[in-house]
Amino acid sequence: MIQSRTEKHKSEKKDHKTLWLKIAVLSVITMGAFAYLIQWLEAGQEAGKLPVESSVALAKPPAEAPPANPITPSTGSPWLSSGEKLALDGSSQLQTPAEEAPAGGGQISMTFVGDVMFAGKVEELLAKNGYEYPFKYVKPYLEKADITVANLETPITLRGDAQSKEYVYRSSPLALPELKKAGVDLVNLANNHSMDYGEVGLVDTLDHLDEQGILRVGGGRTAEEAYKHVVVERQGMKVAFLGFTRVLPETSWIATAKKPGLAAAHTSKATLEAVANARKEADLVVVIAHWGEERKSHPVSIQTDLAHQFIDAGADLVIASHPHVPQGFEQYKGKWVAYSLGNFIFTTNDVPETWDSMILNAACTKERSCEISLVPILTKWAQPIRMVEDQAQKLFERLTKNSINAKVNAQGAVALGPVRTFPATVVKPPVTKEANATSGAKTEPTKKSPATKETTGTSPTKTDPAKKTPATSDTKTPETKKPAGASADNKKSTGQPAGSGKSGSTDKSTGSTSKNKSDDSKSTQGGASKAADGTKSSSSAGKPASAAGSP
Repeated sequence: MIQSRTEKHKSEKKDHKTLWLKIAVLSVITMGAFAYLIQWLEAGQEAGKLPVESSVALAKPPAEAPPANPITPSTGSPWLSSGEKLALDGSSQLQTPAEEAPAGGGQISMTFVGDVMFAGKVEELLAKNGYEYPFKYVKPYLEKADITVANLETPITLRGDAQSKEYVYRSSPLALPELKKAGVDLVNLANNHSMDYGEVGLVDTLDHLDEQGILRVGGGRTAEEAYKHVVVERQGMKVAFLGFTRVLPETSWIATAKKPGLAAAHTSKATLEAVANARKEADLVVVIAHWGEERKSHPVSIQTDLAHQFIDAGADLVIASHPHVPQGFEQYKGKWVAYSLGNFIFTTNDVPETWDSMILNAACTKERSCEISLVPILTKWAQPIRMVEDQAQKLFERLTKNSINAKVNAQGAVALGPVRTFPATVVKPPVTKEANATSGAKTEPTKKSPATKETTGTSPTKTDPAKKTPATSDTKTPETKKPAGASADNKKSTGQPAGSGKSGSTDKSTGSTSKNKSDDSKSTQGGASKAADGTKSSSSAGKPASAAGSP
């Protein structure tokens, strides 16, 4: 069909108009889609953002989901005040600002806990509830730090002979994997129980720790190994750890060039040289010490003197144990000293002060400056748990009262405080002996004498093994019986598990039976003495005594 020029022009104009209309529609659709895409992306970014928490909220570690039936202790519970509930979800727990691990290089977070063992009543509870049982409520606090350290107050062995001391411990190697899983990276072996089963038991302990990848200080196959520092590198910083004990039952426990043993702090030369050597290789130097008088709430002169010597030699932080109760703090030349963290995983007695404990957090910089803070802990029936607020405040007040020049605020942060002095302790010469293991022979009963004050004034001296050596007496208190009807799964009124109230236990590894005794009483430091906590050493028919003791 032939179109006229006019018709052809109209047709082209119509087509052109239609084309532009289509372009306009497509443009609108495209712009709408683009706008929708932008809104969708913005909404997605907002949904993916983590909630911004306050510094106080960040201070609290992640808590386990609360159980279906929250624990409600009955009136008169020794754990909580009347009518108060134990908030396992952390809702009523104190916030500790310095608990948050510092981010980035140039600053490192370290966590320290006190005495840990897995023998006696603790072993019974672990056999019943599993080796993860002690860490149920504290694992989040232990695993979040760059480095977590504990005082391992027991040999890890199934061999050896019980030593000639009243209380001996030994723990199963099966306990170590859960200790590692809980976050513990390094342990101190320099204490008065690591050689309860002799050199064999100590060497087994070294091997088992190495197998689990848990670092160790304070003990070794030779003096060089025992006194040697261990360097851990985190957050771009090198931290050197050393362990020393001022409490030894016998001089034979001290490591030499030819035999296994522990790093002793009875002579300053070896210890201070070790600290100085560590200073040359690390950004920070941390000394783990074992010292003091048991159940004394404030430090005594031997502790303060040694702490100052460690710092003068190059230590940046001194953390200690042995008294089995928390002691106060001191800042010396800008460096912090924690004189005792108390028990952490230990047997239980009827002395409430030994139930108090703490987790100490330290945030340190490359400039060798540290800030420390505390998580208040109650430990009973081998399951540490965070204190509720009123208990925590009482603990912080006691720690302030028993500190040399420090105070603990309501949030658990430790800072400089008023200077205090404490009564001088009468120092007596140590009594030492050279006897080793019982070698299957029954331990002779020792004559009791009044409990003595700390005997830390001089270095240990060897005595004639042919002469009978008097031993320092221990004040023993029977282990507190667990509440009647309380279950081991921590769901009764005390807020802690309860096991059998029996006073005896059987060492599965040896088949021998031991009587449970009380914990820490007055132990001799630097001399021969009965161990201050554990079980009474006894054996028959060539079998070593059980380590299943409880203070």
